Amino acid sequence: MITKEQIIELASEALENTDRFVVDLSVSKSNVISVYIDADSSVTIDHCVELSRFIEGSLDREVEDYELSVSSAGIDYPLLKHRQLNKYVEKELEMTNNEGIKKVFKLLSFNEEKMDVQEAIIKKLGKLKKTTYSDTTELFFKDIKEIKPYINF
Repeated sequence: MITKEQIIELASEALENTDRFVVDLSVSKSNVISVYIDADSSVTIDHCVELSRFIEGSLDREVEDYELSVSSAGIDYPLLKHRQLNKYVEKELEMTNNEGIKKVFKLLSFNEEKMDVQEAIIKKLGKLKKTTYSDTTELFFKDIKEIKPYINF
């Protein structure tokens, strides 16, 4: 059986000396492998293909059959690694706390334990929306269930 550790090792080897990194990875009991990557800059389809080919070239289909998908952690995918937050400093994020309450915050700074944010206060003026921000406050990662980029149209 193909293990998660085996795929992490292969992906780490393939992504070494790049700004790309594995965000999430799963291997099911039926060897369905899903790898999600992100980068400090951006992820292209060519980056996904390159990693997929590297992993496929390192596994033997004669020994074990598997299904592999490699994709970027898209804009709708939760931010799972602190490293991903670097791209969102001074931008809005939608955060769900452990009680399930969603709010939008502007990320100002962060470290391993907490982040400094300003809550977005969105006022509707007819068809228009105006966003203002509260005073700076601290949020601890242990109190946050999910963080996603906020998409504002």
